Amino acid sequence: MPGARQEGLARALAQGRHGTMRWLADTFARRRTPTAMWPEARTAVLLGVNYGPDDDPLAILERRDCAAISVYARGDDYHDVIKGHLKQLAQWLAARAGGDVKVFVDTAPLMEKPLAERAGLGWQGKHTNLVSRRFGSWLFLGCILTDLALEPDPPERDWCGSCRRCLDICPTDAFPAPYELDARRCISYLTIEHAGPIPPGLRRAMGNRVFGCDDCLAVCPWNKFARTAHEVRLVAREELRAPALAELAALEEAGFRALFRKSPIKRIGRARLLRNVLIAVGNSGAPALADVVRPHLDAPEPVVRGAAIWALGELVPGDELAALARARLPGERDASVRREWRLAADTA
Repeated sequence: MPGARQEGLARALAQGRHGTMRWLADTFARRRTPTAMWPEARTAVLLGVNYGPDDDPLAILERRDCAAISVYARGDDYHDVIKGHLKQLAQWLAARAGGDVKVFVDTAPLMEKPLAERAGLGWQGKHTNLVSRRFGSWLFLGCILTDLALEPDPPERDWCGSCRRCLDICPTDAFPAPYELDARRCISYLTIEHAGPIPPGLRRAMGNRVFGCDDCLAVCPWNKFARTAHEVRLVAREELRAPALAELAALEEAGFRALFRKSPIKRIGRARLLRNVLIAVGNSGAPALADVVRPHLDAPEPVVRGAAIWALGELVPGDELAALARARLPGERDASVRREWRLAADTA
């Protein structure tokens, strides 16, 4: 792993830019080099799997009554899909050349992107994601570690040049500088990894994004060479291309599990998805959707109740919200939800 990447990660951790992803700090020492995790490793074989979309991933942002789901999460969970292929390749390598192998798909303390850069698959762009001259920004990464000493490929150079489209389009200004990301402001982090309430100052910027964000990836000029995914399990399911916010807000647990079976969305759980959906409903500009918000004021999960309060405040008249706050605030025991009611009452 290049020294610059190590220094960049160390600096980001020191500045708290990893947010609540404490495992990044806990495993930093092991992330510095693959041999920290497996001392016998001598070669890292990096593979990229294309998941290019067959439509404009930014078009959904104009349909404010529908949910925007990141391209990578519209099909089956890439961890399961890629790991199967990697195991087959690793078994072939071990049978042909001998040696031991270990397979990883985004589940171990490995810095896949710097390794992929050194392996020649692409380079880390200014949005911190890997960019390929053949596939643009739409690549999943997998890694095979082996104790075999294989001839390395030449590394890829940085082809970003003076372009800064990925930086300028970010709706929450999550890039303090080129090649630097503050996860605490990133919509992908907020909607997926962050478990608590979304910071109030970032909610409107989320728009209708309920799981991830593709803005910085979608505008990369190298996507002119991108290809549509050929792996059928990574192709978008029709029901996840533009699901109605009202339908998602009405999902019970069984419906949630059925809709997101084999999907990476299932990992965050129904409550966190509902939090995101309710914020999207609040951003919809459709007062009629207040009817799908009201039942969630009594949700058992504080994070859902809090999001419902904010969403309702964006959709109903101020006097109605103020009356609700006066009626409900005295009986609310959760501190975070009480803050939401006070904020709603103050802004009504």
